[in-house]
Amino acid sequence: MFHRLREDINSIIDRDPAARNGWEVLTCYPGLHAIVMHRWAYWCWHHHMKWLGRFTSHLARILTGIEIHPGACIGRRVFIDHGFGVVIGETAVVGDDCTIYQGVTLGGTSLATGAKRHPTLERGVIIGAGAKVLGNFTVGEYAKVGSNAVLLKPVPPGATAVGNPAHIVQKDAAPATVANLFTSYGLTSNGDDPLSKALRALIDHAAVQERQIEQLAATMKAAGLDCKALPECDKFDPAQLNKLVE
Repeated sequence: MFHRLREDINSIIDRDPAARNGWEVLTCYPGLHAIVMHRWAYWCWHHHMKWLGRFTSHLARILTGIEIHPGACIGRRVFIDHGFGVVIGETAVVGDDCTIYQGVTLGGTSLATGAKRHPTLERGVIIGAGAKVLGNFTVGEYAKVGSNAVLLKPVPPGATAVGNPAHIVQKDAAPATVANLFTSYGLTSNGDDPLSKALRALIDHAAVQERQIEQLAATMKAAGLDCKALPECDKFDPAQLNKLVE
């Protein structure tokens, strides 16, 4: 028990630059308190004391603002940062070294009793503030879910999902480690949305095509070829259109 507590404290110090020492983490971090109380509730839940397990989780919710169902499976060195408003459902599985920020929901979309209804987070997953991960699917190792995303489908290992509904914006090919993949709130090194990137590429392509058409028309006219007059239209402005999709 004390070994795991030391593990939790050290992992929080490693991931939170505001954590100055172990005593501060032990006494002032509600995410740690919620995890410790969940272990008590989880033990009760799996030793035929379900009411006591629910009551313990209810007390933890009152004290920390974090609601973890006693049936949820929480791994080692899980860090719930700030934590207020976090909800983790009954059949959720949170792997080792995961980081969850405030306002996150690991929720279910099914009413089937006894079925797996909640998501599984594999090792090292980061869930940004306010994100909603809803349904029975897996978020792969060291994947990231951006703040306020609404995730309804699996995420491959090492990938990043953002938006509502969430979509993949980045998939890392490099080997995954805690040191090189930890990013606060699930941010990416390049936060551009892929839809915006695609629109900007189309706008730039259309601008190039317009210049090519103008050059072709000028060349044909210089060669004495009779070109039918085209209707006048507004000049294409790629810079202005790119601003609209930023």
